[in-house]
Amino acid sequence: MRVELYGLVMDSPCVTFYLWSPWRAAAIEHKLFEAMVPIPGAEIEKEPDELRLHIEDEKGWKLALQNISRVMKGWQEEGVDAGNEKRAWRFLMEGDIDTNGYDHKGEKSAFWLFLRLSMDRGGPVDGEKAEEFDLNGFGICIWGEDE
Repeated sequence: MRVELYGLVMDSPCVTFYLWSPWRAAAIEHKLFEAMVPIPGAEIEKEPDELRLHIEDEKGWKLALQNISRVMKGWQEEGVDAGNEKRAWRFLMEGDIDTNGYDHKGEKSAFWLFLRLSMDRGGPVDGEKAEEFDLNGFGICIWGEDE
């Protein structure tokens, strides 16, 4: 399937969404994962320490990306309602591959997407009040092509 991420285009057999350690994950990470569940054709795997959801079609990917944006825009609006707090979010992309096409765990190459949240509290005279948080409990894996 064709996976498009804001102008970056990749071919992938599958995209997997992860919720690691659900008992420790933040509420926003649960909301992100729960937004993936109603996607048509999504397959869910439940393990004691993680939840996985697989999407294998382009329409499902587009819907997933749209759902992530909706959840994150809602989170941004909560900051506006709180007063002088400015919130932003962005994707972090990570990859790990050797010369044979495998990662450090011996699995086929893949790209990982994570979310980083930024919160800026205070006004111009308050100085630096920005904080950044990585959502370590929620991740997206865009798998490389199978041989």
